[in-house]
Amino acid sequence: QVQLVESGGGLVQAGGSLRLSCAASGGTFSSYNMGWIRQAPGKEREFVASISWSGDNIYYTDSVKGRFTISRDNAKKTVYLQMNSLKPEDTAVYYCAGDRYMIHTDPGENDYWGQGTQVTVSS
Repeated sequence: QVQLVESGGGLVQAGGSLRLSCAASGGTFSSYNMGWIRQAPGKEREFVASISWSGDNIYYTDSVKGRFTISRDNAKKTVYLQMNSLKPEDTAVYYCAGDRYMIHTDPGENDYWGQGTQVTVSS
């Protein structure tokens, strides 16, 4: 059983940066594709980024390309989301998810997901 715990969220001004971390415990972290999903108040959940188990395949939603970078350290069982040039529209709860096949927008459809961390970007 894999447990995921996110950290690194907070309040930042527009144009600032945050680095989210998702630490895994238990299970075989290196076997899972990992990703980030976010949900803003009153909006649908949105896929943000994913990284394959090997790190070879990385995907981003268009709105974060060039600003966000996903990475992973299998030795530390941690996946990261470096967020630069943050915008107020990036305000959301960010969820970490892991799945053997693909990252689903609904956190519950993934093999594992965390409780989320709040990111608030002020204008």
